Amino acid sequence: MENENYYDITIIGGGPIGIFAATYARMRQAKIQLIESLDQLGGQVSALFPAKKLYDIPGFSVIKGDQLISNLLDQNNQFKPDIFFNETVQNITKTDLGFSITTTKKKTYSRTIIIATGVGAFQPRRLAVENAEKYENKQLRYFVKDLQEFRGKDVVIAGGGDSAVDWALEIQTIAKSVSIIHRRDKFRALESSIEHLRKSNTNFETPYLISALDSADDKIKITIKKVKTDEKKELLADFLLVNYGFVSNNKTLKSWNIETDHNLIKVKTDMETSIPGIYAIGDTIEYPGRVNLIATGFGEAPIAVNSAMNKIHPDIRQAAHSTQLIKNFPELN
Repeated sequence: MENENYYDITIIGGGPIGIFAATYARMRQAKIQLIESLDQLGGQVSALFPAKKLYDIPGFSVIKGDQLISNLLDQNNQFKPDIFFNETVQNITKTDLGFSITTTKKKTYSRTIIIATGVGAFQPRRLAVENAEKYENKQLRYFVKDLQEFRGKDVVIAGGGDSAVDWALEIQTIAKSVSIIHRRDKFRALESSIEHLRKSNTNFETPYLISALDSADDKIKITIKKVKTDEKKELLADFLLVNYGFVSNNKTLKSWNIETDHNLIKVKTDMETSIPGIYAIGDTIEYPGRVNLIATGFGEAPIAVNSAMNKIHPDIRQAAHSTQLIKNFPELN
């Protein structure tokens, strides 16, 4: 069935690991499609905090998330894979030649599949305060897309995890003032990050919870209540940033009958799942000793691609190193 709807490899998920898998698969001259449920590539790196600095990407002493994604896309665009946005895979069915893949928009066919969905679809845990939705996407934010919005502003951050503290560390360098609210005196974030933040001018409001929101001229008035007391105080801010974590959803995997362990996909050393021809990479998978780092997923991507290509062409031994693969693309030499 050689037509435009038939692929060698289908990659599900367009985060950094999925992007690199698509790049490497095209270097292997596979006909591939990448299916992404959002309207952009980059996954959580792009959606949650693109300005976050990353220190564990090989070859970079430090790189911001949005720049990493930009670099990955520049690399990917050289090989022109088929990419489809705003599509969610609903069903995968085994066929004689591979799999049929039904999305919210169409049906295609693929010899093999690589799942790179990360934690799956994710939504922020929203602030459970009356009328909070009135301020969402205005003065109340759950994502930090552009740090420059907060330059010279009064910013209040709610949350005690790594992401909330990362926000505070970056924003306090440009904001007029930063306050961080947490329901406990002890934070869940890395101790070194907390120590760094305490050395800044950030104001710590602990142990407090947000109990009410209101408008005050062009600012947002935040009422906070001290835990286990009736003590209250009010904070005025230009922005309230809330990071209480995220609710992820990978329930679609269960309908595909892929073996999982605590909602993570179990894989073999070649990244193949319990279903022959379906592979998985990135933070959606589990195996002994795995560490949830982008760098780990980058290493898993070529393993999965080469395993898929060996299944498609078992009698052909092909080069795997980029210096040899790139010879197939004379326009890039």
